[in-house]
Amino acid sequence: MTLRVDDIGFGGLKLTQNTEEFCYGVDAVILADMASKCGRFNGSYNAVDLGTGTGIIPLILTSRIEGMKITGYDVIGSNIELARKNAENNGLEERLEFECMDVIDIPDKLKQGIAGLVTCNPPYFRRGGGIVNDNSAKFVARQETTAEVDDFVKAAAHILRERGHFCMIHRPDRLVDIMSSCRAHRLEPKELRMVAPKENEVPNMVLVHCIKGAGKELKIIPSLNVYKADKSGEYTDELLGIYGREK
Repeated sequence: MTLRVDDIGFGGLKLTQNTEEFCYGVDAVILADMASKCGRFNGSYNAVDLGTGTGIIPLILTSRIEGMKITGYDVIGSNIELARKNAENNGLEERLEFECMDVIDIPDKLKQGIAGLVTCNPPYFRRGGGIVNDNSAKFVARQETTAEVDDFVKAAAHILRERGHFCMIHRPDRLVDIMSSCRAHRLEPKELRMVAPKENEVPNMVLVHCIKGAGKELKIIPSLNVYKADKSGEYTDELLGIYGREK
């Protein structure tokens, strides 16, 4: 195991990761940003992060939503160990909790309606699709193994209270699956935003925000571009703002 400690910003937060396994990317950051803006949250709300990895999304949310307590669930035990270490190292043990649990077991093991917000950055590739990786942790993070899109949505719907918020990031080619599952489980899609590597390039990620038990009305938000259109390799001003960095 090769551990690396990164200063991720967001008020001086630090994240310990195993560089031999799956490390967080921009998708986690922009998902946390959407989630922090989708409701008027306060300390009375609890949040749940499905497929939490080493806890990056809960960490960011603590810097964005004052007082919120967040529980992260992941099927990989080594991820949970590092997530707990990250909570401790950032002095957030009272606000963050991490448990090793498979998403498919959540409806049977957790009470209904325990959270006002659920975030989810699941494996992007269908079972049997994508690149097979020798590192099992990376494989589970990238490809559906025990749980599929519908399992994540079903778990989120079980956890959420009425009018609770669900935010997911995924690939555009899974959008029909996501929308179908969300509506089937009473999570009504309210906002959709495509994410492209650069302006005028084909989107490679999609952000979806749903509200449990809401009416049928979907708002399409202008696309987010990750990098500037030139060849500088620099983040766009909007993305820098999401990271809280100077433009």
